[in-house]
Amino acid sequence: MSKVPMTVKGEATLREELERLKKVERPRITQAIAEAREHGDLKENAEYHAAREQQSFNEGRIMEIEGKLANAQVIDVAAIPRTGKVIFGTTIDLINVETDETLTYRIVGDDEADVKSNLISVSSPIARALIGKEEGDVVVVKAPGGDIEYEIDQVQHL
Repeated sequence: MSKVPMTVKGEATLREELERLKKVERPRITQAIAEAREHGDLKENAEYHAAREQQSFNEGRIMEIEGKLANAQVIDVAAIPRTGKVIFGTTIDLINVETDETLTYRIVGDDEADVKSNLISVSSPIARALIGKEEGDVVVVKAPGGDIEYEIDQVQHL
């Protein structure tokens, strides 16, 4: 399986969630199953079935996170020499050529993307248009509402 790029922060977030699921949620769910078993007949025991369903979701999420971490290629952009070129993990200040509006985005892995926090996925159309370009370049992004031109103002390795 191919490696998936991930920032250092993204890896830390997944590891924290994995730790919580294994050390907090798993024992809590196991305890809930044990308590529900004490209530008798398992066929008609809603608490037991709900706890087993929670266990299934929890174990599925643990497997999913472990798989993502196993296939992750963690990239520490702060350790990469600054060249002014847009690469994975960089923070980019863009200027809309038409409106002079300034936008700031950070290119992150698919699991870390959150547009409201200005974190865009490396596989998003805007990130694909930006990767490999340099400060001062004008980039055309194909958006649903039409093409938008951005000038790359600054590339930061944060």
